[in-house]
Amino acid sequence: MVAFSQLALALSAVAGAFAAPAADPNADAPDFDLNGDRLMKRQDYNQNYKTSGNVNFSPGSNGYSVTFSGAGDFVVGKGWKTGTTRNITFDGSTTASAGTVLVSVYGWTTNPLIEYYVQEYTSNGAGSAQGQKVGTVTCDGSVYDIWKHQQVSQPSIQGTSTFWQYISNRQTKRPGSGTVTTSCHFDAWKALGLNLGTHNYQTLSTEGWGNAGGNSKYTIS
Repeated sequence: MVAFSQLALALSAVAGAFAAPAADPNADAPDFDLNGDRLMKRQDYNQNYKTSGNVNFSPGSNGYSVTFSGAGDFVVGKGWKTGTTRNITFDGSTTASAGTVLVSVYGWTTNPLIEYYVQEYTSNGAGSAQGQKVGTVTCDGSVYDIWKHQQVSQPSIQGTSTFWQYISNRQTKRPGSGTVTTSCHFDAWKALGLNLGTHNYQTLSTEGWGNAGGNSKYTIS
C-alpha cells in the first residue's frame, strides 16, 4: 500500500466513510481534496483516489465494487465517521491479476494524529507495512504482524504534519469475507505503546499500484 500521506501528494484525494448512495450524481467524486497542504472535506463518504490506468469504481449504499487494469495507483472504498471503535464485517471477494493489490481497514485518529491500517489481504508482499516491526497479535483467526512507521512533514487530515502510522498485516490472507475486530488490534497496539487518539473515520478499502489489475466487490456492515 502506498501510504495515505504519499497519495495526497499527488494533488488528488483520499478519504472515507459511509453514506452517499450510488444514485448521488457526485457519488464518484472524492470526499477530500488537497487544498495546499490540507485535506478539505467536500462531500459524504466515498473514498475514491486514482491516478493512471483504468479504475471503474461503483459505490453503493452498503458497499462497493471496482474493476481495474494497468493501475498506477488507486484507493477506493466505503466507510463511516466514527468517534468510537467498532467491528467491521465484510462480505465479498478480491482477485488480483497484476501489480500489488490489498484490502484493508483504514482510518485516522486525532490527539494524537495517527494513520492506521488493518491489512486483511495483500497480493504481493506486506502492502503498506514498513518501518519497524514491533510485535504480533492474534485476532479473528490469524496472526498479524504489527508495524510502526513515522511520517515526517507529510500531508494529513490536519495539514502537513509529522505523525505515526500503525499497521497490522494479516499472515493468513483473507480476500473474501469476515469480521475485523478492531478493538483487538487497538488493544494490542496500546500494549506496545502505540496509542491512538479520538477516532475520526474508518473505511474498508481496495488499493493497488504497480500496474495493478483485478477486481473487488464487498458489502460492509
